[in-house]
Amino acid sequence: MNFETTETVTETHVQTNIRWDPWYIKSIPGALKLSAVILDIICLICLVSAPPYWKEHSAGEWYIFVCMTGFWVSSILLIMYLLHVIEKLHVIPWLMLEFGFYAVWTFFFFTASLAIAVKGGYDSALAAAAVFGFLGTGVYGADAFLKFRGWRKGELAQGERKTIRSTTTAQSAS
Repeated sequence: MNFETTETVTETHVQTNIRWDPWYIKSIPGALKLSAVILDIICLICLVSAPPYWKEHSAGEWYIFVCMTGFWVSSILLIMYLLHVIEKLHVIPWLMLEFGFYAVWTFFFFTASLAIAVKGGYDSALAAAAVFGFLGTGVYGADAFLKFRGWRKGELAQGERKTIRSTTTAQSAS
C-alpha cells in the first residue's frame, strides 16, 4: 500500500529596518500610488477653480471630500512604502486593507465624478474635474485589482514569501 504525504513550507523574508527606497515608484504599484496622489491634487485644483456656488454645492463638497481623503491616505501609504515601514509591519494584512480602501475609493471616485460630470455643462472647470475624476477612478480601480490579486495569492505587500511544496511517496511493508 502506498502512502503519499505533502509537506508545505512557507518562508517569509523581510528586512525590518526602515530605509529609503526611491525604486518603489518605478514599480507598477508605486506608479499607481504616485498617479493617485497627483490625480487627487489635479482634481482638487480643477474643482477649486470652479465658481464658489459649485464648490459649496453638495456634489462639490462630496468631490472635495473624496479627493482630499484619497490624497491623504494614498500619500501616507506611498511614504510608508518608500520608507519600507510596510515591510517592517509585515504581520498586518496590508494587501487586504489596501484592497478594501481602494475598492471603496474606486466607487466613491466614480460617484463623485459622475455627480460633477452632470454639472459639467455649467462650467469648464467642472468638466475638467469630471474627466480627471474618471481617470482617478481608473487608477484606484487598477490598484484595487492588483491588491486583490496579491492578497488572494498570499503575497506580502513588501518583502518576500517563498512557498515550497514537497510530496513524498512511501510504501508500507504489509
